[in-house]
Amino acid sequence: MQLQDRTILHMDLDTFFVSVERLMDPKLIGKPVIVGGISDRGVVAGCSYEARKFGVHSAMPVKMARTLCREAVIIRGDMDLYSKYSGMVTEIIAEKAPLYEKASIDEHYIDISGMDRFLGSYKWSHELRQTILRETGLPISFGLSVNKTVSKIATGEAKPNGEREVGKEMVQPFLNPLSIRKIPMVGGKTYQLLRSMGVSTIQTLSAVPPEMVQSVLGKNGLEIWRRAHGIDFSPVVPYSEEKSISKERTFETDTIDVQMLDQLLITMTEKLCFKLRKHEKLTSVVTVKIRYANYDTHTLQKKISYTSFDHVLIATVRELFRRLYDRRMLIRLIGVKLGGLIHGVQQLDLFDNNEKQIQLYLSMDRIRLRFGPGSVRRASGILQ
Repeated sequence: MQLQDRTILHMDLDTFFVSVERLMDPKLIGKPVIVGGISDRGVVAGCSYEARKFGVHSAMPVKMARTLCREAVIIRGDMDLYSKYSGMVTEIIAEKAPLYEKASIDEHYIDISGMDRFLGSYKWSHELRQTILRETGLPISFGLSVNKTVSKIATGEAKPNGEREVGKEMVQPFLNPLSIRKIPMVGGKTYQLLRSMGVSTIQTLSAVPPEMVQSVLGKNGLEIWRRAHGIDFSPVVPYSEEKSISKERTFETDTIDVQMLDQLLITMTEKLCFKLRKHEKLTSVVTVKIRYANYDTHTLQKKISYTSFDHVLIATVRELFRRLYDRRMLIRLIGVKLGGLIHGVQQLDLFDNNEKQIQLYLSMDRIRLRFGPGSVRRASGILQ
């Protein structure tokens, strides 16, 4: 297998939530800072390097984090503020980059293949990073290499607030001594499986026959083995922000069955929430729509804190429906729309949710990804 002749830049904002909070309050600079739920039931959504030295990490219960680092300053997250600063960074990149992908609220991939003929890829990347630093005040690191995987790993090695270029001929020497944990796709369970085989470094993994890796890790095994060799053909996907997602149901026969309508709204919302989490997005605007038998159409909207959780959004949808459906007329159509979308992994909206709840959603989504969106549903949403 040959490495590609591409030039991919990966940029990642360092401890993004904490960095934004430090812009708001410079007194936090140098202190161990935890962003997350402020109650014992809360979860760490982000933390500073000072807090990490005590063993604090994302998705850890705040109660445990507080025990590990008693002097930590704990701040409840503000997703509206983080979204604003994320948008500022994206605007700077959009103005200068030929092709970019916003992978999450705090990271971007940029395809600058061929730029060496005009300016120099590293020089261009360095200048872009300096522009972001100057215009937003946020620390940001980058990795520059032949594909998304190597660039992302290089960014991790460049942190905090640094730059790392890995040329084509240096890819394998760069990867070899690193832990297999550095490979995207290698989570906790995969790491433990590989360690049980005696594999701890990328060099050792790359020497294992691909058939053996696939037999141990399943369908993702071959892709992980390729990445250990610095091979990744995934493209930089042009960025376009989806503003909303929705579901509607038009009935063949107009209805006034409120119980059936309630169950249908629950099912619709569940499916939309799964789609949010699958595509790593959060919503902040909920809209319910009703069309009566006479085609008279009404909508009601509510702004909420950013979330992708079923239980929050179902409660909001049901509340809006109860407020909206006050004419007791036959209904022709109902719909749910989730708007104000931003990119963000699930833990971004876990400022006030406990670890068991997180694991429940992760488990349900794994089942849905394997067996289909309708394989796990709330009993209250199943039509009798």
